[in-house]
Amino acid sequence: MFAIALALLSYLLGRLHPQHDLVMENLALRHQITVLSRQVHKPRLRGKDRLFWVVLKRWWPNWRAGLIILRPETVIGWQRTGFRLFWRWKSRHRMG
Repeated sequence: MFAIALALLSYLLGRLHPQHDLVMENLALRHQITVLSRQVHKPRLRGKDRLFWVVLKRWWPNWRAGLIILRPETVIGWQRTGFRLFWRWKSRHRMG
C-alpha cells in the first residue's frame, strides 16, 4: 500500500510535467505489482482495487494500455506456440 501512496505522490508531482501518460502508466503498473505480490495463490481485486481503477479511468484516457496483467509463463507459452506454428508451416509438404 505504501508503494501505491508513493506512486500517487509521484503522480501529483508529475502532473506539473508534460509526462502525464508516463506517470499514470507507472502508477498502474505499480498497482498491478502490488496486487500480484499478495500472498494468495490466485490474487483477486478487492473493492479498493476496483475504486483505484475507476479513478484512474477518469484521470487517464489511455487506461486500457496499463490494464493487462501477464505472467512470464504466459508470454513464454505464446512464444513456444508461435515457434511451433512457424516450423509446422516451414516444414509443410509442398507439391511440385
